[in-house]
Amino acid sequence: MRLLRSRMAVPDVDGRTMAERVLAQLVAEHVPTPVAQPPTRRERLRGWFRLRRARIAAALCGLLVVAVLTPPVRAAVADWFNFGGVAVRHDPSASPPPPSPVPGCAQALTVDEAARQAGFEPLVPSELSGRPAASVSADRRVISLCWRSADGAVIRLDQLRATIDPVFWKTTRVPYEPVTVRGAGEGMWFPEPHRLRIDLVDERGTSYSTTVRTAGPTLLWERTGSATGLTLRLEGIDQQDRAMEVAASSR
Repeated sequence: MRLLRSRMAVPDVDGRTMAERVLAQLVAEHVPTPVAQPPTRRERLRGWFRLRRARIAAALCGLLVVAVLTPPVRAAVADWFNFGGVAVRHDPSASPPPPSPVPGCAQALTVDEAARQAGFEPLVPSELSGRPAASVSADRRVISLCWRSADGAVIRLDQLRATIDPVFWKTTRVPYEPVTVRGAGEGMWFPEPHRLRIDLVDERGTSYSTTVRTAGPTLLWERTGSATGLTLRLEGIDQQDRAMEVAASSR
């Protein structure tokens, strides 16, 4: 038996002795398993940017577009013009439909008759000759004066017994120019077709809105020097200088 045992070849597993295999197992059992470490601040920041890369790129492109716009458009997009509580914004979207001819005053009242119906005296510009026809709105808040020329064109001056609401927001799809009406105050000149929605406050402090159809060149201004504030809207004069002269002569 001893002779047979000495002649038998027992192969080593992986070429190591039993002692070497035991030592290797003991070492392996005492090696600590690596523990995942929390990401560093730099790694978290890198991951945040990676997830939001598309949004950041879109925002930067938008800023570049605004930066390269022409000065009038850039000013209209980025800036807000305020006067008397009015905020005006230039919205370069689709244009409104072409304006219809300036409507006349269908009631054909005299100025005195209109004043009695509305309960306030309208201003009459001395720069316009002839007696105007007048009309009063159904709610008696607006007096309109109309002058018709020989060719049928109408100049219309709407006078609202109210002031512009301080929280009024007004959007127009055409450029505007801030102006100062001599003897009255600040105003806005709209040289192109536009549509107006005006928020107003009457003498009792009640807020209301009025919407004007699509109109051509228009001057809008406010007169607050009297006991009752007036908002005036002049339509039918295409030249800004001439419209300003007519507005300044309103007494």
